[in-house]
Amino acid sequence: MREYELTFDDHEPIGVPLLAVPSDGAIYVDLRIEAVAQGVLATSKISADAIGECTRCLDPVTFDIDETFQELFLYQVDYRQKPKGKEIEVGDEDELLEMEGDFINLDGPIRDALVLNLPVNPLCSEDCEGLCPTCGVKWALLPEDHAHGAADIRWAGLTDWKGPNS
Repeated sequence: MREYELTFDDHEPIGVPLLAVPSDGAIYVDLRIEAVAQGVLATSKISADAIGECTRCLDPVTFDIDETFQELFLYQVDYRQKPKGKEIEVGDEDELLEMEGDFINLDGPIRDALVLNLPVNPLCSEDCEGLCPTCGVKWALLPEDHAHGAADIRWAGLTDWKGPNS
């Protein structure tokens, strides 16, 4: 068993357009590698800060990511050939992670741990009211009696009309 503390601070942005770990944002990985009969078991805790915008008011949002993953990287073996006297049960071969010689590729598990746990609609606060759809100002900054007259363009020609008694 071996333990490593890794920091990645030069990578492509990881996330979705609304919320992502920026390319210069640090990703901290506490990694534990253990040899097991089938391969290498990697257990890790990942920490990073995702930066984006609130989906209601477009204010900047920072989301702390603290996630873990555990993946088994199998030794390179041809699973289509069954060894004599042993049964190997293998599910979908596309889901298997294999070692590349003496190396394991942690890119996929780290990316999955970061991206799959980001909120779909990030908010600056749970009670964010968003923006006024007419003027675009944050509702929190507007007075309580803020309103816009509902103008129906079909009646626009009658705005200056005084009526028959005027």
